[in-house]
Amino acid sequence: MHRSADVSVDAMIDDLRTLVEIESPSRDLEALTASAKAVAAVIEHRIGGQAVLVESEAGPHVHWSGGGDPRVLILGHHDTVFPLGTLARRPFRVEDGKATGPGVFDMLGGLVQAIHGLAALDDRSGVEILVTADEEVGSHSSRALIEERALACGAVLVFEGAADGGALKTGRKGCGTFQVSVTGRASHAGLEPEAGVNALIEAAHQVLDIAALGRPEIGTTVTPTVASAGTLDNVVPAEATVVVDVRVESADETERIESAFASLVPHLDEAEIAVEGAVGRPPMPESASTELIALARELIPGIEGRAVGGGSDGNFTAALGVPTLDGLGAVGGGAHADHEYLVIDAMTERANLVTGLVKALRCGSGPASTA
Repeated sequence: MHRSADVSVDAMIDDLRTLVEIESPSRDLEALTASAKAVAAVIEHRIGGQAVLVESEAGPHVHWSGGGDPRVLILGHHDTVFPLGTLARRPFRVEDGKATGPGVFDMLGGLVQAIHGLAALDDRSGVEILVTADEEVGSHSSRALIEERALACGAVLVFEGAADGGALKTGRKGCGTFQVSVTGRASHAGLEPEAGVNALIEAAHQVLDIAALGRPEIGTTVTPTVASAGTLDNVVPAEATVVVDVRVESADETERIESAFASLVPHLDEAEIAVEGAVGRPPMPESASTELIALARELIPGIEGRAVGGGSDGNFTAALGVPTLDGLGAVGGGAHADHEYLVIDAMTERANLVTGLVKALRCGSGPASTA
């Protein structure tokens, strides 16, 4: 067990408040620019150096390097799922041992803990931080940068929120989104419904076909989540769309699901369908975290590791064969929900875990030494 680093819970809470109170919904470029500047300012204030804003079509990513030969990448994101105005309804609060507010658990708390854990190191050479602006919407603009820095560093620590009970995340499902668009033909629903091609009925057939693709017994879930159709109550709908969430645990299932979506066919004469999407995040196998979870258990004996269904940017780095450990961020719960919270008492231990892991990896006591 390594010696605890000197970190201040009050200082971490101050920084967390700063970040939470600058709302950062995905795709809002103005808000994300303000958020990125705040993240960069916290990094520079706590650990020195210069945090560079990397502009992208999705908003600025934040990159910081401690110099020297890269050994470990601290990975996170500063965008959240909450729209502007959420803070007014659900302001940042600390009470009853918890911090609440939009983004405290997913994942601003993890960023703060990581920064303060690094601040406890005398030597930060070999460490990089990458905080992206588009994780919640697929990481399309940041993926290439994530992969580049992961390969350069050779080990990745992901500061998404912990699993239940504070467990680290040792594996993740691959995940993706598909959209099925149906084109029919409008007609008057009362005078000549038979002249139309009802896109809503076709979409209903497709929903049943799509839902049947799931194989939960092997970890594959296929869940229609959003649907829309029609214009007026007396018009046979000419268009409909169905959005589907997909989670898989293997590359074979990725191939099967993508092939099945590509093979969907209409049930109604003259209806047409078009499919967009893919399993955008590959599965993160538990083998990717084997060496890093062992290091974590040297620092916190008995800490649990768990495979989970949600995806993160760690899926990309693990798929490259780069050792990756996730769930190192806040202990709490309620990601993407109004009851989101962070456990204050766990912040010091998690910051200390950052310090110990980075020290081991930077000194070559782990997978980065052979990368």
